[in-house]
Amino acid sequence: MSHPLHITDENFETEVLKSDKPVLVDFWATWCGPCRMIAPIIEDLAGEYEGKVVIGKMDVDSNQMAPLKYGIRSIPTILIFKGGEMVDTIIGAVSKQYIAERLEAHTN
Repeated sequence: MSHPLHITDENFETEVLKSDKPVLVDFWATWCGPCRMIAPIIEDLAGEYEGKVVIGKMDVDSNQMAPLKYGIRSIPTILIFKGGEMVDTIIGAVSKQYIAERLEAHTN
């Protein structure tokens, strides 16, 4: 079973912007209730999209640079990147189906 990648300000450029695959980043914090609600969804997606999409999580309390750069104002926020560019934004605790549909749009 694949787990979400631990993304930090230090590895953001390498793991996200320079990835040859689409990348989903879940911006979260330990104190955020809705973030805990979608955590199992992110875990599931990491397994289901293994090899096709990089699925990662970034703790906004430990990493301020990327959240600031991409204007993260509320969490959970999910950003999808492709070819080094942000291509989609999902804000709030949404269903697995919704996240998967948005992700599918960028995997082809």
